Amino acid sequence: MTSSIRLSVLDQSVSLAGHGEDAALRDTVSLAVHCEALGYDRFWVSEHHSLPTIVGTAPEVLMAAIAVSTRRIRIGSAGVMLPHYSAFKVAEVFRVLDALAPGRIDLGVGRAPGGDARTARALNPHVSGMAEDFPQQVMDLQAWVSGQPHHGVVAHPCPPHPDPQRVPDLWILGSSDYGAQLAAHQGLPYAFAYFFMDGQGVEQALQLYHSLYRASARHAQPHATICVWALVADTDEEARHLALSRERWRVDRMRGILGPLKSPDEVARQGFTPDEMHTVQALRRKAFVGSPATVAEQLKTLAQSLGLQELVVNTWAHDPQVRRRSYALLAQAMEQTP
Repeated sequence: MTSSIRLSVLDQSVSLAGHGEDAALRDTVSLAVHCEALGYDRFWVSEHHSLPTIVGTAPEVLMAAIAVSTRRIRIGSAGVMLPHYSAFKVAEVFRVLDALAPGRIDLGVGRAPGGDARTARALNPHVSGMAEDFPQQVMDLQAWVSGQPHHGVVAHPCPPHPDPQRVPDLWILGSSDYGAQLAAHQGLPYAFAYFFMDGQGVEQALQLYHSLYRASARHAQPHATICVWALVADTDEEARHLALSRERWRVDRMRGILGPLKSPDEVARQGFTPDEMHTVQALRRKAFVGSPATVAEQLKTLAQSLGLQELVVNTWAHDPQVRRRSYALLAQAMEQTP
């Protein structure tokens, strides 16, 4: 991929109506192999809990499967919800991942629960108050994941000849000013969840990140990206039809209804009420959905307006082959669009 804007992938292992949840996890690994062949830079996987739609609960396990199935693409978490866990244990896990895919590991962390409060307590009965400890957890994690002694202990395994480039690259993930400021103060890369907020707040978050950035030993310059939701098909009309699946899910989620992603044909037959259609039209005005030329132009314009050199793309579709084709069409179009 030779486009001046690098492309990466976030996959959330979305369950599909008519298919088992386990199939979504296997498809994530298969998609990573596909995206590596297309030239994508990174392949990130998410952490969510107790959700019937997004079933990727253990990014570390998926990353291990992807690590042994790929050779070049960087592999990352987007992210580990750090307040649930011990920073030392996370460091150990990611050093194991680095042993499986040397120099290819991104460690994205966030402080969101990744689920509801009941699930957060099930994950960690002592979770109360740990979100406030997030900045300290990040500092501890940086020390331990580097393989250096910290608080008298070392996170293993360590390579026989330590190499700074072999250290998993720590990223702060977020959708608010908080994450941007923390990443800036600690001299870390930052990824804004544009798709989660439909772009709201992105300009301010990136401005804060760049203006407050303090150079660190590993990152002399700030490095920011955003994650967008996009769907590409051969024509605008086809893409709009395929996007019905996620539109139905977004509308249902606002009503507290969660479930597997429905097929676009089923959604088209069901239709939307007038009130739902008002919501859908608002979503469409902000969507990156269309033909290769349409979406490539939209994304390049967005990246240039925000001063970004890299975009992370998240794509949902009821048919796994539609997703694969979407990523292929987008990669090709980004190379061809001036």
